[in-house]
Amino acid sequence: MSFQAYLDTIEARTGRTPRQLVQQAKERGFEGPDASAGEIVAWLKEEHDLGRGHAMALVHVIRNGPTISGKHVGSGGTHADASTELWLDGVATKPAP
Repeated sequence: MSFQAYLDTIEARTGRTPRQLVQQAKERGFEGPDASAGEIVAWLKEEHDLGRGHAMALVHVIRNGPTISGKHVGSGGTHADASTELWLDGVATKPAP
């Protein structure tokens, strides 16, 4: 599953866009590279019933913003992403590839 697919699935499961969840995280004091992964994962499990894998995708975005490594971009593998920039504003507004 690509990084973007994780975020899209999170939206489908929670009814909230990744950007909305990042905003909720900031309101709880979770932001920046020093945000506690364990605390974020626990919050996402408790309030949004997300499992560890999906929660860790959001941990990355909360800590580092929407940019990911180009390692899998265009690789054609199951984890391939189309871009190093993740779309946080929801599936319905995502530009066509």
